[in-house]
Amino acid sequence: MQKMWSGRFSSSASSLLDEFNASIGYDQKLYNEDIEGSLAHAAMLHKQSILSDDELKSIQDGLAQVKKEIESGEFIWDIADEDLHMGIEKRLTQIIGDAGKKLHTARSRNDQVALDFRKYVLRKNQEIATQTKELMEVVLTIAKKHTSDMLPGMTHLQHAQPINFGFHLGAYLSMFKRDLERFNESYKRNNISPIGCAALAGTPHNIDREFTASKLGFDSVSVNCLDTVSDRDFALEILFNISTMMMHISRLSEELVLWSSYEFGFVEFSDEYSTGSSIMPQKKNPDVPELLRGKSGRVYGNLMSLLTVMKGLPLAYNKDTQEDKEGVFDSVETIQLSLEILKASLATLIVKPENMLKATKIGHLSATDLADYLVAKCNIPFREAHFITGNAVARAEVLNIDLSEISLDELKAIDKRIEEDVLPLLQLESSMNARDSQGGTATKQTIKQLEQFENYIKGL
Repeated sequence: MQKMWSGRFSSSASSLLDEFNASIGYDQKLYNEDIEGSLAHAAMLHKQSILSDDELKSIQDGLAQVKKEIESGEFIWDIADEDLHMGIEKRLTQIIGDAGKKLHTARSRNDQVALDFRKYVLRKNQEIATQTKELMEVVLTIAKKHTSDMLPGMTHLQHAQPINFGFHLGAYLSMFKRDLERFNESYKRNNISPIGCAALAGTPHNIDREFTASKLGFDSVSVNCLDTVSDRDFALEILFNISTMMMHISRLSEELVLWSSYEFGFVEFSDEYSTGSSIMPQKKNPDVPELLRGKSGRVYGNLMSLLTVMKGLPLAYNKDTQEDKEGVFDSVETIQLSLEILKASLATLIVKPENMLKATKIGHLSATDLADYLVAKCNIPFREAHFITGNAVARAEVLNIDLSEISLDELKAIDKRIEEDVLPLLQLESSMNARDSQGGTATKQTIKQLEQFENYIKGL
């Protein structure tokens, strides 16, 4: 069958052009959105008396058969058809005859692909948001069990102040909450129908765009058709949202890799989500977080690729935007698989609070509490208090003990203004629970934070 646009051409396209020009090898993934859009468009054409009752019924039955053939694997995707729109329309016409040719009235592949791709991206926004919620539930379950279990809070990857593990996981809950909100907000912002814009300037046919938008579940129709067929912001948004979330996942993965090492020993991955070495039989490798950490670069590349494609395009549609789909498909598949395996590996994670506690006794984590004591109790300027505390830390180093274990006599030898009431403040649990300001690491504050996350999840 000759190409549907070939009327003004005197010779057929070369096979090399067919191969270079075609997107049918990957955009067939959008078949469900394409058929859904065609059914809604046909219903609108019938409502506007452009299609007869028989023609509408014939199109509906024909598209149902096409869908069945695609899902059963019987459908033949032909590279000469260029894209799934032409492939589906050609098969529909083979099945029902001339009625199939009328389906394209008042629409273009430009608004058709904008519709199909937008619907796919909107659906994936919702799916990823749901998966993010499920991940948050798993992290929250772990965090609620460890609101009193201490580990070193770090800056510059150096021991800084004692915090609890629930508080640490709450930081990731905050990140994932922002991620979930971004996917939901992108869905709301982009739930706008492009169908009816035709090539770029609308159509002279008497169509009802509001009717089609309603049939397809959109909140409204786009305002300007020239922008609509050119717009790929919705695709850039999901790529950005995925990239940002993969960055958060990568940061968590980095910590999981460190925490599962012998040097830390804070966590251990279950055998289900660990691998061994081909040469060293004792090894238990954290491949899941390592792969998750690595895949962030992959999705960053997809975002930069589409930004680069779009940066110099004139209005309206240009063939360059055929490059918009593969990167989105890849990033979507990457984040969805990543969320599933991260959720599963965390659900079986073995947490080791005893090793976390040992680590808090290294690095003088209550030093700031001594400085704060000197300021509050002795009315010493903070810079002087900082210097005195530094001397106390140096003395503890000489004695090969943690500052939380230093005696009052040693402290008074450094500064006579220090009294016995400082000793409870230097205990690690007291130091942690002293951070009782809103958003702090005190167990009481951590529980409040986790309750907020729990209420947020329940409200979704």
